[in-house]
Amino acid sequence: MDFVILGLPQEPAGGVAGWAAGLVDTMGGPGAGLAIALENLFPPLPSEVILPLTGFAAGQGVIGLASALFWTTLGSVVGAVVLYGIGMLFGRDRMHAIWARLPLVKLSDLERTEQWFARHGTKAVLLGRMVPIFRSLISVPAGVERMSLPLFVTLTAVGSLVWNSVLVMAGYWLGDRWDLVEAYVGVLSKAVLVLVLIAVAGYVVMRLRPRGRAQHRRVR
Repeated sequence: MDFVILGLPQEPAGGVAGWAAGLVDTMGGPGAGLAIALENLFPPLPSEVILPLTGFAAGQGVIGLASALFWTTLGSVVGAVVLYGIGMLFGRDRMHAIWARLPLVKLSDLERTEQWFARHGTKAVLLGRMVPIFRSLISVPAGVERMSLPLFVTLTAVGSLVWNSVLVMAGYWLGDRWDLVEAYVGVLSKAVLVLVLIAVAGYVVMRLRPRGRAQHRRVR
């Protein structure tokens, strides 16, 4: 396989973008796949940087567009399977034991979550691959609940292909303005994070409120 050095003025020189560009320059499609596999394992590595940059590289002829989509999707699946394995090794019993020691939570909350995942796990894994932050996290409960591995891989591959295609093609079409994708997807990531924090805060308030009322009654 022949590799072409990107070597363009628009190529990022540092940070995550520079690191990803270096992998693509050196290894071609497999380098893009490696970067996305690591992004799954370490969510702070942003796919909204790596994928559009890979599309930009495809637009400049460094790698083929089909190769970019294939390797990035394969990388997504590999990273997700590793997290699935961690969840499977962690296990349901250990999860219950840890949950029982946590403050402000009840075992019934975990049981309801498990029941929800049993009913909606396929949709959660498929659609979760297209939601920032949850892209990586959804693999762990799938492993804990021991979802069928072939089904998990299939859903992950389909969901990842959709997400990767959108961002890779955006970078391909935008050319040296590929970084615009990061700006827009970054806003979406922040919005998701804010919603999660609001949900957690609401949950904590609901758990604390009954206790506060009970203590008030005792004082009276």
